[in-house]
Amino acid sequence: MKLDILAIGVHPDDVELGCAGTLLSAIAEGKKVGIVDLTRGELGTRGTAETRKLEARNAANILGIVIRENLEMADGFFQNDEANQRLLIQSIRKFRPEIILANAPEDRHPDHGRSSKMIADAAFLSGLRKIITEHNGAIQQEWRPKYVFHYLQDRFLQPSFVVDISKYMDKKIESVMAYTTQFYNPDLNEPQTYISSPQFIDSVKSRAMMLGKRIGVEYAEGYISEKMIGINSFDSLIQQTT
Repeated sequence: MKLDILAIGVHPDDVELGCAGTLLSAIAEGKKVGIVDLTRGELGTRGTAETRKLEARNAANILGIVIRENLEMADGFFQNDEANQRLLIQSIRKFRPEIILANAPEDRHPDHGRSSKMIADAAFLSGLRKIITEHNGAIQQEWRPKYVFHYLQDRFLQPSFVVDISKYMDKKIESVMAYTTQFYNPDLNEPQTYISSPQFIDSVKSRAMMLGKRIGVEYAEGYISEKMIGINSFDSLIQQTT
């Protein structure tokens, strides 16, 4: 299945927190969007790998994406090595996305920065025809996405650009809250964590509001691009906002 956008997160819920609004906006434009989770989040303090799997499925249904897969790398202990890069290359060649959205280059959770580099490396290597990978017994063709953009996570990093998600903020939060074991849930008898307080969800909204203010909209999501982004004319920068 050819995708326009492939969002990759090292843990189930990373994509929802980092770029769900952008995915919803792209889907509304008719784009085909998918998600690949690298791990099952099995080291999370709350819930289990099995509950995270169900929550990820529920979140995918809320977002309306066409595909979601999990590569089942080792949460907390995966390495940016050949074996894991090849798993990612197989996924990239399978879905042939024009754009990949990836974890932040650095963050509070060490998995985020490590996966960010691994995703970028795999996206480049996927374009080398002498790296041979197979899917369902067939040799895959090389494929390199046009862009790899890194969404912001817990730490504030200066974005290269931001995307207006004002129409989709409520649905984004709905997809986040599909992870009922991870975020604020007063009915759950689980240890409290950094992300399980109501203040954490407030901070997600506040970040989006702050980024939106910088471009004169209500809410936005920010991205970092290592590649220079070009335009054909100034017309492409003109926004139909007042």
